[in-house]
Parts: sequence; C-alpha cells; structure tokens
Amino acid sequence: MNSRYLAPDPVTGDTATISDVARLAGVSISTVSRVVNGTAPVSGAVMARVEAAMQTLHYVPRAAARNLATRRAHTLGLMLAVSSGDFFGPLLAGVEGVAVEHGYDLLISTAGRNGPQTELPRSLGRHNTDGVLVSAGSLHETALRALHATETPLVLLHASAPDGLNIPCVTIENKAAARAAVEHLIEAHGRRRVVLLRGPDLLADSYWRELGYRQAHTRHGLDVDPALCVPGDFNHEVAERSVARLLAEGVPFDGIFTGDDDAAVGALRALHAAGVRVPEDVAVVGFDDQRLAAALTPPLTTVRAPTEEVGAEAARQLIALIERRPVQPVTLLPTTLVHRRSCGCLGV
Repeated sequence: MNSRYLAPDPVTGDTATISDVARLAGVSISTVSRVVNGTAPVSGAVMARVEAAMQTLHYVPRAAARNLATRRAHTLGLMLAVSSGDFFGPLLAGVEGVAVEHGYDLLISTAGRNGPQTELPRSLGRHNTDGVLVSAGSLHETALRALHATETPLVLLHASAPDGLNIPCVTIENKAAARAAVEHLIEAHGRRRVVLLRGPDLLADSYWRELGYRQAHTRHGLDVDPALCVPGDFNHEVAERSVARLLAEGVPFDGIFTGDDDAAVGALRALHAAGVRVPEDVAVVGFDDQRLAAALTPPLTTVRAPTEEVGAEAARQLIALIERRPVQPVTLLPTTLVHRRSCGCLGV
C-alpha cells in the first residue's frame, strides 16, 4: 500500500486528511463529508468503503480532532432537584437558549424524590460535559465539594457556595421581595396575623424569604407567632395540609405568605374547602409569578421572579468559565411585586 495511506506517523505527527480518505475509498471529498456529517444519504456499499478507509488511516474529523485537542465536549451539564412543575420550564428555557446560541449541547439530570445526590451522575462527568450548572437542592454539599475539587467549571442556581468554595452563583432578590410582600399585607390591607408557609429546609431561597417575612414584622412592631410558621415546602400538597390543620385547630390568622406559587395553590384549596373567603377573610400572597398565578381563583398577588433570566445568566457565566473569562462571584437579579385580587387589591 502507498505510504500516503498509512496511519498517522507517531513521530512526525503527520495525520490523514479528508482527501486521503477520499482517494483510498475511491470517492469524492464531498461524499466523505456526507458520511462524516450525516448531511445526505449515501449507499451502504459506499459508506462501508469510506468507514473502512477512515479506520485504516486513523482519520479523525476536524471537529472531533478539535474536541480532543481542547478536551472539550461542547456540552453543558444541568443538575436539577426535580424537573416537574411550572418553575423549571422557564429555568430550562433560559439555560437551553444560551447553550444553543453558543453552540453547546445540554445534558440534564435530576435528583428526584431521594433528595440531594451524594454523587454526581455519570452523565455529567468531565468526559462528556465541559461544565455543570447545579440547581439548589440537587447535590449534597459533599458531592459539590468533590466535584469542585476536580476543577470542573461550576455555577450555582438559587444557591450560595458552601464555605471555602469559590463557585459563582446566580439567584434572585429574595429577602427584600418577601419583606415587601408581607409589608403590603400589613400596610395596605391591615393584616396582623400572617401565616408563613416555610420553604424546604436548607434551601437558600427558603432562608431569605423567611428572613424577609420576619423583617416585615419587626419593622411594624409585630411579634412573629411560632404557631403561624408552618411547613409549605414549595409544594401544594404540604401547604394544603398545613393550612387545613391551622383552620381545624382554630388558630386565628388573616393573611398567608405562601413562599411560592405552588404552595399558594394548596393554601387556596384549603381555604376554599373550609368556606374561608379570599381576600375578604384571609389575604394570600405567593412568590415566583408562575404561569398559573393569574389563572387562580382569585388571581394571585405574587412576587415576579425572573426565572428564565436566572437560567440564561447562569449559562452565560458557565460558558465564560469554560472559556476562561472572568465572572461575577454573585449575580442577584431583581424581583417585583405583582398586585392581583388575592391580597385585596383590584389588579387582575
């Protein structure tokens, strides 16, 4: 066989070209390109000749060679706690839009019902992702520390980095927004006993929203009654049980800050089942402004969070890290209170 068709020389580093493959296979360069890129149909016999020539010459397509040289997979990993619910649709849309814009694929894994994972799923390892977006509640701190130790580019969504870890995060203004929501109930609607439906333990969003709730009470000289701080878990079923229990036990209250919109759904169900009028008897405020918020009965007053932009900005920052460009350690996106009927306002 002519030496031009031999495998790449391990000493000189000479490599086969697409022209070499075409000559050995007895086809045109464009035919080899169609086989490599799958851009047009090729007969089985021709494809077999091209693939045999590529194997003989140890031919590596240019894009694959670039990936090997740079150790890039051109893929972003996204680790979520769960993938269901209206909250995650906009978040995913934001991540995916930026990934596609910059020529990256996206691999998604979820922790599921078992809670934060103690190990990163194999699908998101360095061999097939260039970096990983880690959403709050998806990875246990031990797993996050282990992943950080591998020098994998990381960005956190709706979470702060554990002590000692230099990991950028993208989140929203939770504390001021929660404080404004509860103060609106106190100031505009005269509510004095406002229930807090707490979010899941260990989530940063839960912590900051509860702090805002407490600050609103302090600012107006009101004590926080521990009996009014009950589980909501950002979950309609948990929230419905908590509100139903308060009603059954005769605990007096005239307002509810639900922590998120999914919990608001459960709160409204429990109130409706008990014949409690909203907002006449109990005013309700949520958080996130999910798509369902305006369609609830009554329409839900809630904090509008830029969930899609969180995903987009986190993806931008991860790509910047992958490309060794500087990023902000913390990105805090603003929120706004949207007034609708459930608090007593006449908004729609």
